[in-house]
Amino acid sequence: TMLHNYLQRAIQTAQAGSSVPAVVFVDLDQFKYINDSLGHQAGDKLLKTVAQRLMACVRDSDMVARQGGDEFVIVLGNQRDEESITEVLQRILNSVSQPWLMEARELNITCSLGVSRYPEDGDDVETLLKNADSAMYKAKEVGRNNFQFFASNMHVEAPNHLDMLVNLRHAIEYQEFQLYYQPKISLDTGRIIGAEALIRWDLADIGMVSPAHFIPFAEQSGLIVPIGEWVLRTACAQNRAWQNAGLPAIPVAVNLSPYQINQDLVAMVQQVLADTGLDACSLELEITENVVMKDAEKIVAMLNALKALGLRISVDDFGTGYSSLSYLKRFPV
Repeated sequence: TMLHNYLQRAIQTAQAGSSVPAVVFVDLDQFKYINDSLGHQAGDKLLKTVAQRLMACVRDSDMVARQGGDEFVIVLGNQRDEESITEVLQRILNSVSQPWLMEARELNITCSLGVSRYPEDGDDVETLLKNADSAMYKAKEVGRNNFQFFASNMHVEAPNHLDMLVNLRHAIEYQEFQLYYQPKISLDTGRIIGAEALIRWDLADIGMVSPAHFIPFAEQSGLIVPIGEWVLRTACAQNRAWQNAGLPAIPVAVNLSPYQINQDLVAMVQQVLADTGLDACSLELEITENVVMKDAEKIVAMLNALKALGLRISVDDFGTGYSSLSYLKRFPV
């Protein structure tokens, strides 16, 4: 509310004079890996550090707000031109990327910035916020750790957060997602010995939206839970249909999001298998290494309960984080 009120006053001031307010959308790059690897307490400390650094980069008369998650919004109330805005943006990039210490470990994080300006990029609060958000996504697309000024074609290239939330809910309600099945082939026999279910989303007026774009947002918003259950249920039903049609029984792998692990996953999987009539041995669940390492004792108990149903467990992306080969002995994979 304070952010909206401040930006509204900045617009009114600009209408009465020659000042140029700018909105900067700030999103931390790869923040979830900090949470996954070091825990949410470390993530919270990082957010506080970032907030302090952002405030140190702007004037007391400017506004810094945490929008949610690892997103911040900055309103620069009175800027002369693009060059003066660029100076602030570069200062932010340099400040956020400075190393920070966590339990005697030096860590680095970067951010992506999107900028909208009054009046050329919008003449009201919502439009300016939405366009700064779109510009931020462009910054991520071109490599992260940079800033982008809003351009009109960005709406086509990347849906902003507000639109994405509405579109994702719509996609769940009207079943707009599709599953593609990537086969696993035996090189010895040439036969299909398994498949992996991959979610795809064909969004009207935009086309195929990359899972790399919408899955992180689905996780942040909590929508990954119903989406994940839909993927599991659809993949199991399809596998059962293939077997009913006389095709050989093969395991189909389904990826699990870390956010699904916190739900009553075992009961949900058990219910889906019962509803679809699929034998558990025809289902494989893939979890990432980061999930395994987060809370080992809890994860071991959950994986053993899933394994007891008769399905397969696989670890994906092993070796990309703080991994240990000894952990592979402890997990039923």
